[in-house]
Amino acid sequence: MSQGSAGGWAPLDPTPGPPAPPNPFVHELYLSRLQRVKFCLLGALLAPIRVLLAFIVLFLLWPFAWLQVAGLTEEQLQEPITGWRKTVCHNAVLGLSRLLFFLLGFLRIRVRGQRASRLQAPVLVAAPHSTFFDPIVLLPCDLPKVVSRAENLSVPVIGALLRFNQAILVSRHDPASRRRVVEEVRRRATSRGKWPQVLFFPEGTCSNKKALLKFKPGAFIAGVPVQPVLIRYPNSLDTTSWAWRGPGVLKVLWLTASQPCSIVEVEFLPVYQPSPEESKDPTLYANNVQRVMAQLSPGCVDTGAEPGRSRMISQEEFARQLQLTDPQTVAGAFSYFQQDAMGLVDFRNVALALAALDGGRSLEELIHLAFELFAEEQAEGPGRLLYKDGFSTILHLLLGSPRPAATTLHAVLCQPGCSPGLSLCQFQNFSLHDPLYGKLFSTYLRPPHMPRSTSQIQNASSPGSPTALANGTVQAPKQKGD
Repeated sequence: MSQGSAGGWAPLDPTPGPPAPPNPFVHELYLSRLQRVKFCLLGALLAPIRVLLAFIVLFLLWPFAWLQVAGLTEEQLQEPITGWRKTVCHNAVLGLSRLLFFLLGFLRIRVRGQRASRLQAPVLVAAPHSTFFDPIVLLPCDLPKVVSRAENLSVPVIGALLRFNQAILVSRHDPASRRRVVEEVRRRATSRGKWPQVLFFPEGTCSNKKALLKFKPGAFIAGVPVQPVLIRYPNSLDTTSWAWRGPGVLKVLWLTASQPCSIVEVEFLPVYQPSPEESKDPTLYANNVQRVMAQLSPGCVDTGAEPGRSRMISQEEFARQLQLTDPQTVAGAFSYFQQDAMGLVDFRNVALALAALDGGRSLEELIHLAFELFAEEQAEGPGRLLYKDGFSTILHLLLGSPRPAATTLHAVLCQPGCSPGLSLCQFQNFSLHDPLYGKLFSTYLRPPHMPRSTSQIQNASSPGSPTALANGTVQAPKQKGD
């Protein structure tokens, strides 16, 4: 296979002889400089205007938030607000909030799945929590009630919005505050639809989207059904992450406002019905919901599929991890994956195959997830690289490429003497922009006629097929009777 077809490289010199191999690291540096120039230009022109307009809209929210609770006593605020206050102020705050995020660059909010009613799921749990932009999830959820620190009441505008929201407030300095919060959450969650839904970020703090943090049990104390909600930012550049070792508030705000368009995806998963054991044990309940969400969240894999590490599982463990009980489905799906001498399969292969089949991720997300699963730490130097074994596994799973051919292609892409593996940037350039393989990835994995909704995918599946496996485990709600 020629270099021009394999790596998207064409020689500039028409004279005979092999062209000099390009330096992939120079290419990455070139892209980095282009990105810096782009951000400098857009940051100087676009970001200041967007941020200024967003702050104006933020302060316009205050009078509507104040009007909803003006003149009401504390006793009246113990019940949900109704009447003209609810109609006028709620719709005004909802519309202005959408305008606020639109001005900051979030031009699209993609919604997948269907939000359950307050009777079906009194509690919503959203993850991964990775940025201060995550409150955008309130918009497709119709502004549910939230849990917040009592100290935020003193913050201008934010305090007024919390009073408008009738938020459940917790104080870190009052030992009795947590007990009152637990009682209030239970009272609202068991009100039989009288109160709007309560939204929790059960991780309790922001992470870098690489894995879900341990869920705190507060959202699960009432023992009522919950609806998990996934938040994704499927953009080519991650400017939104706000973890403790990452950039600060101002830098994240400036970088995001400098993007021409930022996209956020909100996916409503099936309602999780707790078992009697889970209803009595909030920690067990939280751990099980976290496990379900980790299997579906991009970049977040459960303990059975750790990034860069293989974990071999048996057919029994395979069925347990995917909550399958039908023997024919388990056997047919398990045989789809390559087994070692002991009849075990690598759970990373299962995670990637399900991600490719469910159709809920963009191609960019899928490529990034594949790299995260199979890239390994370098023996010398920082960062992670995709070596030949991981590369050939990805191409075999996603495109059906023979492993020997994929290994040869990996050697051509790496160019002898440059690097033993591919960086994330190199792998993305190959998968998305190569003249041959870029088109193959886009048409084979995400064809134009491919059904994207859950119901369409389920109707197109047959029992025992890999697609049916994806639908039966990823999209269907957990059945307690299985």
